[in-house]
Amino acid sequence: MKKILLAFDGQHFSESAFDFAYHLHTMQPALLTGAFLSHKDYTTVWQYGVPGGAAVLPTWGLEDEDEKVAEKNIHHFETLCQNNGIDFRVHNDLGAYALYEISKESRFADLMIIGSELFYENIGRIQPNDYMKYALRDTECPVILVPEEKFKFPDNIVLAYDGSESSVYAIKQFTYLFPEWCKKRTILVYVGEGNEIPSQIYIEELAARHFSNLTLFKMDVSPRNHFITWLADQKNPLLVTGAFGRGGLNEFFRKSFITDIIRDYKTPVFIAHK
Repeated sequence: MKKILLAFDGQHFSESAFDFAYHLHTMQPALLTGAFLSHKDYTTVWQYGVPGGAAVLPTWGLEDEDEKVAEKNIHHFETLCQNNGIDFRVHNDLGAYALYEISKESRFADLMIIGSELFYENIGRIQPNDYMKYALRDTECPVILVPEEKFKFPDNIVLAYDGSESSVYAIKQFTYLFPEWCKKRTILVYVGEGNEIPSQIYIEELAARHFSNLTLFKMDVSPRNHFITWLADQKNPLLVTGAFGRGGLNEFFRKSFITDIIRDYKTPVFIAHK
């Protein structure tokens, strides 16, 4: 049994994130912990600041109305779990430092699932917004980002490999968490520069031990410009990546093609980093 953490901000309930968690539960029973973050969390403003200028605080609605929405979302989560026979917990006392607390919550979870479009959309509709970036940076367990649009559960697994420690770590974490998905059609795609796949013998030895239907693929064109187009041609993919490291957060997001995928292409993304 896995412990799966579902992270919601108090004002938004991601139906797709819950549906994905339910699907995982049908594969192997899980404990679902619904963490309902404060809708008035200003942790990032004090702790990190806003790059390139002064902070702009979000405008919140009436406090009583906000609390009613949060309570409604918690009740909805509880009802869904009860109706589907899922063991669950609710953590809604995360206080004014919810993003700090969600990092602690992830330390004691096997997996965290976040709705990639609704997470604190009130402070930034274009994802990944600042709160999403901080949550991904500080998480201490793997994360699956799930889009809100209707999608089918993965038929194909795409392993993004660039030769880095982070990309190999993500692949290994995925195999440990989802051995049942390792029988699906899997493409290990090299998304870096250069004419050869780095450490190809080693990564092939590792991946082939876990994925029974594995293909290695090297893009002959710039991955940043063409990867999304290539990914769109795959049937119901789930992307596995280790791209989100803790260092150089803002610089990384300016350069990362994974940012473009989260923003522009509606597919589940599995992210793991040390």
